[in-house]
Amino acid sequence: MPEICRFLGIIIRMHIREHAPPHFHAEYGDYEITVDIDSGVVTGKFPRRALNAVLEWYVLHQKELMANWEAAMNRKPLSKIEPLE
Repeated sequence: MPEICRFLGIIIRMHIREHAPPHFHAEYGDYEITVDIDSGVVTGKFPRRALNAVLEWYVLHQKELMANWEAAMNRKPLSKIEPLE
């Protein structure tokens, strides 16, 4: 699963051969969540501060995430996305 971003110890990944709806995966230590790109709905558990950072990053990069999703569905390389500062 390609890594598209890393910040604050959080790794953001997106599968190349993935299922709908459009989403991405975030890992932080032993925690993992998926975030729906259209709605921002989170599945899984994350520490609150890490979750807030992922959601802040998601809001800033929603269009880039959707472009990566479309690339993944077309079996094309994914682009790196700027980390949260």
